[in-house]
Amino acid sequence: MNRRHFLQAALGSAGFALASNSLWAAMDHSAHAGHASGTPAMPQKMAPDNISLLPLDALPAGKPHAALFLLPTLSTKPSVLAATVTAEPFEAELVPGKKTVVWAYNRSIPGPLIEAFEGDTVEIRFINKLAQATTLHWHGMPVPADQDGNPQDAVPAGGERLYRFTLPIGSAGTYWYHPHPHGDTPEQVYRGLAGLFIVRAKNDVLGHLPEQHLVISDLRLASDASIPDNNMNDWMNGREGQFVLLNGQREPVITVGETQRWRIWNACSARYLRLSIPGRKIIVVGSDGGLLERAQVVDELLLAPGERAEWVLAGPAGGVSLMALAYDRSKMGRVAPEQDIKLASIQFTQDSVAKLPERLRTLPPKLKPVAKKRVVFSEVMSMEGGQHSMQFLVNGKSYDMQRVDLHSRLGDTELWEIVNDSHMDHPFHIHGTQFEVLDTTLKGKTTPAPWRAYKDTFNLKPYQSARILITQQHRGLRMFHCHILEHEGQGMMGQVLVK
Repeated sequence: MNRRHFLQAALGSAGFALASNSLWAAMDHSAHAGHASGTPAMPQKMAPDNISLLPLDALPAGKPHAALFLLPTLSTKPSVLAATVTAEPFEAELVPGKKTVVWAYNRSIPGPLIEAFEGDTVEIRFINKLAQATTLHWHGMPVPADQDGNPQDAVPAGGERLYRFTLPIGSAGTYWYHPHPHGDTPEQVYRGLAGLFIVRAKNDVLGHLPEQHLVISDLRLASDASIPDNNMNDWMNGREGQFVLLNGQREPVITVGETQRWRIWNACSARYLRLSIPGRKIIVVGSDGGLLERAQVVDELLLAPGERAEWVLAGPAGGVSLMALAYDRSKMGRVAPEQDIKLASIQFTQDSVAKLPERLRTLPPKLKPVAKKRVVFSEVMSMEGGQHSMQFLVNGKSYDMQRVDLHSRLGDTELWEIVNDSHMDHPFHIHGTQFEVLDTTLKGKTTPAPWRAYKDTFNLKPYQSARILITQQHRGLRMFHCHILEHEGQGMMGQVLVK
């Protein structure tokens, strides 16, 4: 049975494994954060596929682009950022006249922007007012393992903890933070928990440019304006909401006067963003881990879930659109055709020209790897015993909190081969460090990386592989996983122990 036929049969069967565990749905899933078996985490809740949703025009469009809420520091000490971040549910009026219960950091959607400089010490008091255990994971940031919000370090419902770390020199970049309890991460993110973090360099060659911050997320709202649980398609493909938002707004208007620097986050659970400004070129100056060596001019840029980018925008006066063009990531089962989505209107109020240094940054020479590792993402579909089932695996295994999958040595540069041995796209993400992509291979053709960049999240197409250079600078346990959150939550995650 081929993949499409298998999935169509599975979706029509009441015995499909993802939809069959009503006992699990009734359990107290706050204990799920401690799940430690080698079997995939079962979905806690399952919504029917035919829930009535709000139409796209239910959310107003065309308002001025909203700035992010900047988290103020409570510290009077130089080079110390101290603040409190609280995760809690509250009622928000997303749709005029209707209330939606969202989960948010400091009652802000998206969560507050934290800004600090290289060399600063960050002290975040985290308060968990959810009914579930949760963590704060500092996505992409080079922080110690015991401060990185691993699933093993969940903060219980009603609890709190202090996250404390110092940002090393060379760590300037565009990051974010979100929950990472095992199994409950998908729900906590699709209900609103995500915040932003910028680490700045004091000698930033683009520091003089005015900035715009664009956090792209999506949201699903039922006809009563509530946020419904995941359905079967979500657990297979990853959740996508009918509303695609920018800083929590639908199709805002962004005004560009003089040349601007844009920082862009893909904070979606599973949606891929093939970004384009039709009729204009995009000047890419940065990636997940900061500036590129040289600016790159492209027509479009694909951001997988969890990826970030920095652009410089300039050009003639006039109005254009920021688009997310259709991207086929080989979803499974019954899915609608991909469509272009308008994210925002951009109004250039004057002619401008981007004047950039020839070299933005000097990356150190590539080091010769002293060890090699191989990571394989796979999907397993089965009809054993007449019951349809599906698993998302790393190196043939489902995530186990008690198992160490790989071992690395502190400071060693390693060559990792990441393989997507499956039918759909999967973005690879690793905690605690950045890596450099050397090349990718697809259908026997190897293609060098188009430019040097530091990454922590990188997409792999079906049956594509990538070679990356990676060095861990902190001891401890690190996660690596698919950043489609529903796949991560069902077992597509492994652990590397750095000694």
